[in-house]
This record gives sequence, structure tokens and C-alpha cells, in this order.
Amino acid sequence: MSKFFGNKAFYRTVLAVTIPIAVQNAISNFISLLDNVMVGQVGTEQMSGVTIVNQLMFVYFLCIFGAVSGAGLFTAQFYGKGDNEGIRQTFRYKLYSALILCAAAVTLFLTCGENLMQLYLRAEGEGSDPALVMHYARQYLAVVMVGMLPTALTQVYSCTLRECGHATPPMVAGIVGVAVNGTLNYVLIFGKFGAPVMGVRGAALATVIARFTELALVMIWTHTHTKKCQFAKGLYRSFRISGGLARRIFFTGTPLLLNETFWAMAQAMLMQCYSAWGTDVVPALSISNAFFDTASVLYMSLGTAIAIVLGQTLGASGRDKAREDAPRLMTLSLLTGFATTAVLFACSFFFPNIYNTTPAVKELARSFMRIAALAAPINAFTNASYFTLRSGGKTVVTFLFDSVYAWMISVPLAFCLVHFTSLPITAVYLFCQLIDLSKCTIGLLLVRRGTWATTIVGDA
Repeated sequence: MSKFFGNKAFYRTVLAVTIPIAVQNAISNFISLLDNVMVGQVGTEQMSGVTIVNQLMFVYFLCIFGAVSGAGLFTAQFYGKGDNEGIRQTFRYKLYSALILCAAAVTLFLTCGENLMQLYLRAEGEGSDPALVMHYARQYLAVVMVGMLPTALTQVYSCTLRECGHATPPMVAGIVGVAVNGTLNYVLIFGKFGAPVMGVRGAALATVIARFTELALVMIWTHTHTKKCQFAKGLYRSFRISGGLARRIFFTGTPLLLNETFWAMAQAMLMQCYSAWGTDVVPALSISNAFFDTASVLYMSLGTAIAIVLGQTLGASGRDKAREDAPRLMTLSLLTGFATTAVLFACSFFFPNIYNTTPAVKELARSFMRIAALAAPINAFTNASYFTLRSGGKTVVTFLFDSVYAWMISVPLAFCLVHFTSLPITAVYLFCQLIDLSKCTIGLLLVRRGTWATTIVGDA
């Protein structure tokens, strides 16, 4: 049993990384949940419009996450090695990557945003009005794009701090940011305390202000605590990245960037496939996914912690130790998946009733929540597998494991079931969730081989 369960010191180390990330994500997701509920009180079309835009923003967010995470593999190992100059150069690589991706995404949304949003709308059938949904989606996108730059820069700082063992400051900044977001949502959406009633525009403006607040806090902490963050000393005196390190990050990190991008696009395509079934699907999935994101925060945060803990261990020349810890971390993740199942299923009985929407949407959301509850342990295990493989720099393998699997298996299955069968959408959603059982088997085999446990850093 010791192969699958660690001692108290092991769990203290893991929880020291996991809990700050989980607290930040839990509060962020809870506020997002409240945002979703508040917009849902305004109307079904408003909720659908915001959901569609947020699906596109989700792709952008994961592009940024993939870019900084690719360099972050090196940051964690440089930290384990005690190489501050290496950390500075990986930070600069993250910064350049984030700025380039932000500019590209803004250009895409300005030129093709409406066409992308149109993919999620179905003109025929009963339910919400597609024209009205598009109207609110345009309103939301026009404002929320302003927050794309601070979102990117916050990821650069926050990921670097976590990889260097400082998970609490990003957590605190995140808590303040989401508190600002939640408060302003209430004020601006509904026009409280003398503010005008802004609806979806108010939700977007609150999000933008919160993003700038979070960025300011995390930057101020980093540059006023240079004794703890020694990499911050002279960080901007030079913008140099050694050619050798840049090439290593590029060739190791690019598959991770592509993976996050294509995986997010696959999730967006899955939503598009589901939405083709009928107009009630998007608001129902919005309700289900909003609660799922909050309920699954522990195992999702544990995945991020797995990459950091194993990366630091590998950087300190602990290959054998990392291979010993991997099964214990995956077991812990699986247990958190079962806990998520219990929470999701219990809350499915009452949570959809909070929304100001039709009975059909509420019932569909209830079904989606129960299916997601059933699949939670599967998702927890594949999430742990992914971050374990990623910790040693096996980014090509993770690309095949994650995004290629999604595009070759999950998306075609959803498309075929929606367009070529008469199955109800709940059956389609169930099959698309359970297909990831095969991904669990692949992940288990890859982790057991142990070839992922490699050290990728040298001299900067």
C-alpha cells in the first residue's frame, strides 16, 4: 500500500502547494459561479451570450497557460537547482510569448469574433432567440476584450511565483480580484447603489476591473519582496534570453502550447456539436459547467501541484523519488474525483432551480450535472496523468495524450452522435464522457513506464 499512499511529510509537502492554488481557484470559480447565476437571473439569452463568449475566452486563456507552462517546466527545475538567472530568462520567455498571443487573439476576435460566435447558434427550433443571444454576446465581447492583456500578464507572474514555491501571493491576489469581480457584478449588472443597470456589459466591465486589480497586486508583491523572489532583482534590466535556452524552451514548450490550444479548441468544438442538437443545450451546459468548475477545483488544482512538485524534485536530481511519488499523487487525485462525484450529484437536485430559465433547460442541466458527476473520477485520473507526464518535459507525449486524443476520439464521436443518430443529447453527452475510460488506460501505462521522469535544465 505504501506504493499508492505516502507518509505525513509527503502529504504536507503536496498540500503546501495544492491548498493555496485550490483556495484561489475555489474562490475564483465560486465567484464565476455567482456571476453565472446573476447573469442567469437576467434571462436565458443573456446567459447564453455570455457563455458563448466565455467559451472563446477559455481557448485564449489556455493558449496563454500553455505558453507560460512550457517555459514553466524549466522554471520549476531551475528553482530546484537554485539557478535564479535561469528563472529570469524563463520569465522573459513567458512574457514575450504572452504578449504575442494576446495581440494575435485580439486581432482574431476583432476580425472574426462574430463568425466564431455564430457557430454556437441554431436558428431553428424552440427555445432562446438566436438573434438576441448574438446581440448580448457582441455586447459582452466588446468590453471583456480589454481584460485580455492583464489576464496574460497575471499568468506570467502567478505561474512563476508558484513554480518558485510562492503560491500564497497569487492566491491572495486572486481572492481580491474575484471579490472585486463579484461585488461589481452585483452593482453593475443590476444597477445597485446608484449605478446604471448595465446587464451583460456590467458583467464584462466587472471582469475587466478585476483582472487589472489582480495584475497590480501580484506585480507589486513580486517587486517588493526581492529577498524571497531573488529572480525579480534585475528582471527588467535586460531582456536577454540565451539562444540555447530559448531553443530548448521552444522545442520542449511548443508542443505544450499547441496541446493547450488544440485541447481548448476541442472543448469549444464539443460545445458546438452539443449546441447543434437544440437551443436549450448552451444554457443548460452553462449551468452544469459553472457548478462543475467549482466542484472539481480540488483535483484540478492538484494537477497543477503535481507538475510543480514533481518538477522541483526532478530539478533537484530526484528521478527515483519522482517515480515513487507519482502513483501516490495519482491515487490522491482519484480520491478527490470521487469526492467531486458526491458533491455534484447531491447538488444536481436543487442547483438548476436557482436560475431564471425554462423548466426544460433546468431539467437538462440537472441531467448534465449527474453525468459529469459520474465522469469526475475519470477526469481526475486523466488530469493527474497529464500533469505527471508534463513534469518531466515529455510535451510531445502529452500533446498526443491530450489534444490529439480529443480531436481523434471525443470530437468525432460527438459530431457523429449528434448529426447521424437520433439519440437524446443526454445519451450523447454520457457517451462522450465515458469514452475517456480508454484515456485512463493510456495514461496509466505511460506513467508506469517511468520514461517521463527526466531532468531538462542545464546552465542558462
